Amino acid sequence: MEKILVLDFGGQYNQLIARRVRDHRVYAEILPYTTPLDEIRKRKYKGIIFTGGPNSVFDMSSPHYDKEILNIGVPILGICYGCQLISWMAGGEVKTAPVSEYGKIEVRAKSSLFFNNIPEKSIVWMSHTDYISKAPDGFEVVGVTDDCPCAAMQNTKKNIYAVQFHPEVTHSEYGNQLLYNFLYEVCKCKGEWVMDSFIDDTVKKLREQIGDKNVILGLSGGVDSSVAAGLLSRAVGKQLTCVFVDQGLMRKDEGDFVEKTFTTLFDMNFVRVNCQKHFMDKLKGVSEPEQKRKIIGEEFFNVFWNEIRKQSDKGYFAQGTIYPDCIESGKGDADVIKTHHNRVKTPEDVQFLGIIEPLADLFKDEVRRVGERLGIPKELVWRQPFPGPGLGVRIIGEVNEEKVKILQEADAVLRDEMAKNGYESNLAQFFCVLTGVKTVGVMGDHRTYENLIAIRAVTTDDFMTADWARIPYDILAKVSNRITNEVEGVNRIVYDITSKPPGTVEWE
Repeated sequence: MEKILVLDFGGQYNQLIARRVRDHRVYAEILPYTTPLDEIRKRKYKGIIFTGGPNSVFDMSSPHYDKEILNIGVPILGICYGCQLISWMAGGEVKTAPVSEYGKIEVRAKSSLFFNNIPEKSIVWMSHTDYISKAPDGFEVVGVTDDCPCAAMQNTKKNIYAVQFHPEVTHSEYGNQLLYNFLYEVCKCKGEWVMDSFIDDTVKKLREQIGDKNVILGLSGGVDSSVAAGLLSRAVGKQLTCVFVDQGLMRKDEGDFVEKTFTTLFDMNFVRVNCQKHFMDKLKGVSEPEQKRKIIGEEFFNVFWNEIRKQSDKGYFAQGTIYPDCIESGKGDADVIKTHHNRVKTPEDVQFLGIIEPLADLFKDEVRRVGERLGIPKELVWRQPFPGPGLGVRIIGEVNEEKVKILQEADAVLRDEMAKNGYESNLAQFFCVLTGVKTVGVMGDHRTYENLIAIRAVTTDDFMTADWARIPYDILAKVSNRITNEVEGVNRIVYDITSKPPGTVEWE
């Protein structure tokens, strides 16, 4: 299979670059800049893409790479920091720019194979404080802006190309075409990466690996674990046991929906563990977000593995790991914004024949396409991102049964109205937050002092950035009216109009 390497130098868009390449039916994988050159040679890539990054190439503590990579005969595309790195490695000059460029900028490009089918003038997305003040010998400048004398350059003899802007983001008008040109005109790719055969190939491999042994999967009801369960069910049927831990922090009736789906549509053993009271007891008196996440994660781990220990023949352990969970970032340690629980560690006293991760090569959008082909209901395949700790981090402050009930009911109203108005497909994510604030209100002739609910809704292509959604006022009015009338304990609704950045999508 033809492959493109995305060499990660700490860029925030590294996964997006790989996804854009795969959208062109070419398989891409991400490796950190610490990957040895010999390893890259062995993998026989059709092309290499250097990502962006937050550093300056003339700072020797920044990520660099063996200059010999420019001479191995594999086409290379450098993006932003990757563009500057190519210049630095090839003997060009990189300096702090007199004028930094951020946001949408007009670029003027020369006619070339690299800019094939792209107008002379177009809008691109810039984000840089350094720039190439002098291109290396052998490189031709093929793109400029008012403040950037080298917005794009090429060495056609070595098949090395570089752009100061970000073609992978949708703000770059013809970025998709530029990536296509690199893949098909420069790298001569054929476009062999298709999802149609993924299910058949994966089912065949799973049957060969598992044989007559059993498989245990932790089923959360999310997209990834659901699709993994669907694939394993098709491969080995009743040899699969799915353990579903219902901790009481899911959306209204979601636990029942998950159970009904997997007991009626698929051939498997389904075990539901109801432990709502246990989690409420553990969360009593806890209000700090990270502590709540830690408690929910640890208790989920304990409940899940206590159930697994009851299985006599454990066989293999499967999980819904997807490609972003497997990527080792080239950036090093990142700031902890919130804790994620992507991959499950098995306790030392529980032994398996091995770990099975049938989705480990796929991005989320590819996982959804597999789920559709498996016949998994749309409500699960297109389930919006949901935090691992569930509603526990959409309740600001201490979590208890009363608060969970209020939030579930309010969120159900919001979802019902979005569906009725056909507006849910316009939104990447929407939900309610129980803010922990109480406000004065009037209902009938009585003064009230009840809960404030915040509605959060965003639009985004990749969740790296997000904009607050402009939901029509009449829909918001109906939602507000229904929640305050139908949900006991709520007397005020507010709408969050914060984009990401500066905010995050979730509140905690």
